[in-house]
Amino acid sequence: MSKRGFLAAQAELSGLPAAARTETHRLFFALVPDAATRHEINHAAAQVQQQHLWLRARWVRPERFHATLNFLGDFPAMPDEVLEKATAAAGRMCAARFAWTLDYAASFRGREPPCVLRSSQVPEALPALWRNMHAALLETGLRLRNDHQFTPHVTLAYGQHELPEVTPVAPIVWEVGQFVLIHNLVGKGHYQVLGSWALS
Repeated sequence: MSKRGFLAAQAELSGLPAAARTETHRLFFALVPDAATRHEINHAAAQVQQQHLWLRARWVRPERFHATLNFLGDFPAMPDEVLEKATAAAGRMCAARFAWTLDYAASFRGREPPCVLRSSQVPEALPALWRNMHAALLETGLRLRNDHQFTPHVTLAYGQHELPEVTPVAPIVWEVGQFVLIHNLVGKGHYQVLGSWALS
């Protein structure tokens, strides 16, 4: 039996409603832009879309713009122990505020190649935040996927084609002052912020 089939069978035995049997609860830490930065990112996305209509992409809604920091995993139900450990790790974090300038769009490879915003110069505070959070999460005993590389980006769209080269955009200066823990019920189109932590 496949993993999905096994989970569905377990859900049926436990008496869960049919709608809950195939739910996937995704948890991750992320940076979420403020309203002004979100507006600028949306404007950049519109420019890229107009310049590259042939991408035939699914464009991300502005309220879902974010930069993933640390991915905690996908779960068939909300994992209380993971939440407890993740929030404990976040509460022990100490990191400085920083400015992050996004200035070009590019594509990652994939089945639906993501079109993303990136930066020519990544502030050292950003990968340092990722490294420190990764270490703090491991110290709680959480099992994380084996991430050895961090590529800061904001996803704009999922296309049928890749951008052939980088596309410059008007620089967007994002003043990063906090990180958040997000719950995404996959396929339902909604992000729920479970907690936020200010950078000093």
